Parts: sequence; structure tokens; C-alpha cells
Amino acid sequence: MGNQTIYFRNQPKMISVSTIAGTKECEGIIGRYVETALSDDMYGEKTYEKAECKMLSHVIDGAITNAGLNRDEVDMIVSGDLLNQIISASFAARDFSIPFLGVYGACSTMAESLAVAAALIDGKFCRRVVAATGSHFASAERQYRYPLELGTTRPPQSQWTVTGAGGTLVAEEGEGVRITGATFGKVVDFGITDVNNMGAAMAPANAIITP
Repeated sequence: MGNQTIYFRNQPKMISVSTIAGTKECEGIIGRYVETALSDDMYGEKTYEKAECKMLSHVIDGAITNAGLNRDEVDMIVSGDLLNQIISASFAARDFSIPFLGVYGACSTMAESLAVAAALIDGKFCRRVVAATGSHFASAERQYRYPLELGTTRPPQSQWTVTGAGGTLVAEEGEGVRITGATFGKVVDFGITDVNNMGAAMAPANAIITP
């Protein structure tokens, strides 16, 4: 369909979901929809990165369990995160003994995971695929800006990366939301250089730009 959109003839379905989120994320109206609300952003771990990995493992396992399936009934995990070499997703997948495809799209990682999962199923290469992503505010700050331990003052325009993770079981059969197509965008650089305002860099992705 055009130059950037693919249409899934068999319309794969998201038959189950699993979500987890931190304390700040659960304070607002979204909190009521979170399956697992954390009371401790460290999730009982000693490092932010381990907490992020644990969150991803939680939602991957949750998506499989909520679908009423066993791990050996899942053909692929498609997942990613914000850290170097997508270590959280890779380490989480290590514990499942399921073929793993790592993806990285920053804030678009979940959409990218769903598009890849749907394509694998629509093409009859897989029957069931878990699509997932996750992030942790503190590990993202260390990755992109300043470690929290430095106590650096955050400017008013700074973004807040979510502490949480989400996963869904995409399948060729079952009841759920249908994935009918996917549109793949182009990289557009508007010259935004403020590391504290990445929202400005990503905003064009939500706008239709005409000549």
C-alpha cells in the first residue's frame, strides 16, 4: 500500500497482554490499567539495569501465561530496550530458551516489535510471537544524560523516560485486537541538539509533513 505501508492479509491478533510500571507512572489515571504496579522502582534488585531486565522478563512471561500457553508453544520473542546492545531484552530472552530477535527503535520499539511480529505471523513463518519492550528512568538517564548519583539539576524541558515494560502475545489464531497493517517511517533530522528535550526531536514522527 504505497511506498511505506504493508497490509497483513491474515490480520494477526494480540491475544494477551502484560504490563508493569513504576511508582510515578502509576500515580495518574494510567495506573488503574497497569497489571503489575511496583511499590519499589528497584524491583528488589541492586541496579537499575537489573530492575529493567526483570521487568521485561515479567511481561514476557506474563503475556505467555495470560494467553494460556507454555513457553515451548511460542515461536519467537521480538523485543528491545534503550540500553547499549539492548542488554535488558537480550538478558531477559536468555532465560526463556525461545528464539529471539532484538530490535531497537527507541520510543518506537514496541511499534517496531509488533510490526515484525505481525509480519512473521502473516507470512506463516511463526504461529505465536511475543512482542515486548521496556525501559527504566534511571538507566536511561545514565545512558543519555547524567547518572542520578551526580545530583544534576534537571531543566524544566527535560523528558521523563518511563519505568515500566509491556508485552503482548501476537498469534495467527484467537480473540484479540487485529493488526491490519504497518507503516514504516523515514529518518528526519530537524537539528534538535538539546539532550534534555528529546521530545522535540521525536515530535515530527507524530505529524504529517507535506511539501
